[in-house]
Amino acid sequence: MVIPFALVLSVSFTSEASLARNGYRFIPDTFVLTAYRYIFKVPDVILRAYGVTALVTAIGTAAGLLMTAMMAYTISRPDYKYKNVTSFYVFFTMLFSGGLVPFYMLMTQYLHAKDTLWAMILPGLLSAWNVMILRGFFAKIPMEIIESAKMDGARERRIFFTVIIPLSTPALATIGLLIAFGYWNEWFNALLFIDNPSLVPLQLLLVRMLNSMEVLTQNLALLGIPDLDASQFPTMSARMVMVVLAAGPMMLVFPFFQRYFVQGLTVGSLKG
Repeated sequence: MVIPFALVLSVSFTSEASLARNGYRFIPDTFVLTAYRYIFKVPDVILRAYGVTALVTAIGTAAGLLMTAMMAYTISRPDYKYKNVTSFYVFFTMLFSGGLVPFYMLMTQYLHAKDTLWAMILPGLLSAWNVMILRGFFAKIPMEIIESAKMDGARERRIFFTVIIPLSTPALATIGLLIAFGYWNEWFNALLFIDNPSLVPLQLLLVRMLNSMEVLTQNLALLGIPDLDASQFPTMSARMVMVVLAAGPMMLVFPFFQRYFVQGLTVGSLKG
């Protein structure tokens, strides 16, 4: 895991001419900051995009994990009367969807989420895949624990938050990390629903910067500067800078969840 990231980091400090001449190397021939200067030409825009992405990730992960856990716990209870019907309803959404046009109409005309943070939060709140996986974990919790809590006077809400949640820390940490990765890397919903520049997330900003650079290098003649060398534009190294900016924070967060992630790798599995 470290070696590929080290190569990406090295390429981000390499000049475009050196990349065209020598290809990728772990030790750059010439150590330059051209790509970083291009990306951080307007630092306040980058910082604002980081703030939007971090806020969306924090709210979306917390709310999504809570909703996923509540849904999964409900359909995992053997005494839930509509367990099979609800489980099929969740599973059915993994096979069929309404399509892009109904989704766009729902978000803009009914939920009025266009140009709001909710346009990036709501679509990822509940994943049927995560629900089914977490359901398998909750189903392995002995029913006797729940019944003993009821005998002590605990109601369903207290059982869920004080008994089930503490017992499910590895599974919740694993699912929460997957949800966080999804929100951090999300850009398509922002492309559809976000026009306000102050609400553009990091991933979409980086995509737009890369596209603008490619358009510039491919249309030098049309822009009236045909004699300018296209190798002066750090297209490839800028891509690696974007990888560093996008993946760096999550790589710093991952070690804190690693011990839970390792324990939760078999979440929802069955013992033979």
